[in-house]
Amino acid sequence: MHYWLMKTEPDVFSIDDFLTRKDRTEGWNGVRNFEARNFMRDGMRVGDLVIIYHSNATPPGAAGVAEVASAAYPDPDQFDPASEYHDAKSTRENPRWLQVDVKFVKKFDRLVPLDEIRAEPRFDELVMLRRNRLSITPLTAAEFRVFEELGSRRG
Repeated sequence: MHYWLMKTEPDVFSIDDFLTRKDRTEGWNGVRNFEARNFMRDGMRVGDLVIIYHSNATPPGAAGVAEVASAAYPDPDQFDPASEYHDAKSTRENPRWLQVDVKFVKKFDRLVPLDEIRAEPRFDELVMLRRNRLSITPLTAAEFRVFEELGSRRG
């Protein structure tokens, strides 16, 4: 099993939005970075666990857990000229962009804010803190457990 951190802007899609979706599952679309796409294509497997991280929020932070619910498949938005995620260079025969389905597992008891993540010594090697621009980054099993621990703390 692998572990991942996936960033989302909560005004676009938040941990709570999973609860409004059929089967509490959402296609993770709009990824337009080749390295993040490659993580989905080459690394993600059904059943992998994901920390859902609210970025561009006040405060930003880890909000809960989801799991990868499908193998990577072409992001349909890349073919739609009306979509903000349209890519004129992508074709159905040779799609450039992928997505996976992600299913809600749980919301943390509290948001784990970025300041706390930065201050946590067990996150010294956290990829998100070194290369913060990627929307998908790998986690170690130990890092995943730290997120779960911090998210279950009250107050």
